[in-house]
Amino acid sequence: MVTILKLGGSVITEKDRPETLDGEALAALADAIAAADVDELVVVHGGGSFGHHHAAERGVSASDGIRDVEGIMAVHGAMKTLNQFVLSRLHAADVPAVPVHPFSAAARDGDGDLSLMTDQVATMLDEGFVPLLHGDGVVHAGEGVTVLSGDELVTELATALDADRVGLCSTVPGVLDADDEVIPRIDAFGEVADVLGVSDSTDVTGGMAAKVRELLDLGSPACVFGPDDVKSFLAGEEAGTRIG
Repeated sequence: MVTILKLGGSVITEKDRPETLDGEALAALADAIAAADVDELVVVHGGGSFGHHHAAERGVSASDGIRDVEGIMAVHGAMKTLNQFVLSRLHAADVPAVPVHPFSAAARDGDGDLSLMTDQVATMLDEGFVPLLHGDGVVHAGEGVTVLSGDELVTELATALDADRVGLCSTVPGVLDADDEVIPRIDAFGEVADVLGVSDSTDVTGGMAAKVRELLDLGSPACVFGPDDVKSFLAGEEAGTRIG
């Protein structure tokens, strides 16, 4: 049974301070992962104050690319640094995590459609490892290099690996309604379009609305929850907001 857990960048870093780790939060998450009894686990983490800082500084996004090698390496290098921090915390908790850097394993075509190599991830799982992927730059036909988010990685991996469960750990305890209460379940985007501030027909590219849209398209049950619910999610329990 394949489980995919995404650790939001804002959860494991100090988002307002460039390249600043939230070591205490990351250590707690590593301990929760280590304590879980999950046979096949893939972990993905976002960019937080590491990748996002450099991407914003250079004007690169999921659709607008750059060809400046120095800028590309600044984004990719920052994400590798954060990935190494996450790896070290997981190793300290005796989690057999191994890195997968998407920059060398993915590409977008001229229409922006993503192709991601996942055979190595599947083999890592078969061999008892915990693959650790991260948001990164990705070579993009006609654009140079654009941004590949952790959320997009999650949906690609869930489909390719036929994941049984998907969880997104965010800074909020779930998808919130107008009164900041957690919405227990979402089965259609129209149910929460007003709360998320977009119409059902809007093509959203970021934020919680994008997460909900992408997770609804999965064939796997997915949850959005806060750090306190990671243990519950990995134990197979419902956590935060269930989507789909």
